[in-house]
Amino acid sequence: MEKTLGNYIAELRKKNGMTQAELAEKLGITDKAVSKWERDLSCPDIALLPRIAEIFGLSVDELMRSKPAENKVKKERTELIRLVLRALALAMGTATAVTAIMDKLEIRPFMIMLGFGLACLAISSFMNDEDD
Repeated sequence: MEKTLGNYIAELRKKNGMTQAELAEKLGITDKAVSKWERDLSCPDIALLPRIAEIFGLSVDELMRSKPAENKVKKERTELIRLVLRALALAMGTATAVTAIMDKLEIRPFMIMLGFGLACLAISSFMNDEDD
């Protein structure tokens, strides 16, 4: 079942511990109007959408889609994890190259470093595919 704008407004209002009357007061309308929205008997006036979105800390686009966009903190955390994984892969590749140049390369540490670097790249690549 697709969430309607009215359902979403009701959900946001309750989540923010607000009554219909409190939301109505903030918008300068009646609580009966809010009630009608939440029961999908009518929709908010288009001029009220920016104010409704602001009250709930959303963009108008998020409000109209009836679902919040992905949390910015989560996006930043995911990007940081990707960056760390790529840096680890680069470090393992560099360590392998340096030890090979120095003629100090033994097969077991080489395989471990190479495997770890490739695993980091694979995980990073998988994270990119998941987000797209």
